[in-house]
Amino acid sequence: MMKYKIACIVPTYNGRVELERLLRSLNIQKDISFETIIIDSSSTDGTSELAKSFNCKVLSIPKKDFNHGGTRQYAINENPNYDLYILLTQDAYLEDESSLKNITLPFQDKTVGAVYGRQLPHVNANKFAAHARLFNYGTKSQQKDISNSIIYGIKTPFLSNSFSAYRREMLESTGGFPEHVILSEDMYVGAKSILSDWKIFYASNAECRHSHNYTIREEFRRYFDIGVFHAREPWIVEAFGGTGGEGLRFVKSEIKYLGLSNIHLWPLAGLRNFLKILAYKLGKRESLLSIGIKSKLSMHKAYWRE
Repeated sequence: MMKYKIACIVPTYNGRVELERLLRSLNIQKDISFETIIIDSSSTDGTSELAKSFNCKVLSIPKKDFNHGGTRQYAINENPNYDLYILLTQDAYLEDESSLKNITLPFQDKTVGAVYGRQLPHVNANKFAAHARLFNYGTKSQQKDISNSIIYGIKTPFLSNSFSAYRREMLESTGGFPEHVILSEDMYVGAKSILSDWKIFYASNAECRHSHNYTIREEFRRYFDIGVFHAREPWIVEAFGGTGGEGLRFVKSEIKYLGLSNIHLWPLAGLRNFLKILAYKLGKRESLLSIGIKSKLSMHKAYWRE
């Protein structure tokens, strides 16, 4: 197995409790050497101090300067001498002691530019959150490239900002993370990599815990932002197709997952999915809306102040 110089990068903001859980899971990793780099958006709850107590390198930026793409690329630019960058979020944590090793193994194929791991729902995940993780992160590993993009469609460039690894050469050759993006910086990089003949690997044996019990309002705002992303990066849908087929597959899977034992949740599932579609379509047409309206509909309100 090749030896890589590896950096784990975690953007943080007032996430002391969650970050401690993640850092403890990083501390038990076996058969792998890495450094942990925290890029903190001026937390006020002791997040930076906690990270330093775990011997992490800490970079600090003003809260107003945070951007999902730009901040991650800044951390990479400030630490350029690594072979692999493993990107995590503060609200995730690794499932076992082999998670990091397993996410790096596919890089033995030098044409693999990025790898993402399997996300399992948190123990407190509700039915909707649990299904979303099980739908997007199955038990079977996959390799995706331009040759099978017709099969995977819009899921071809799918990655995850909560647990993914990136080869430095791929990031350098494709321009890295976008400086200014509302979200989905991971899909942006994934799409660039696939179109540049790199491969993306889904390593189902590299597991973490990560999920969100979104309210209907929160989910609406998230899907509005996804629509905005696709409106502003139309080349991704043009290259890999739209979300319609994947959305229908999700709805069918969710009803099957809920089953008759949770039939009382079917109407709520229908409402949530209808509102997600509505929010996405509104986001796709964001050019027709005022900044004030977009800010109210959006989960990432700071984006509209940039």
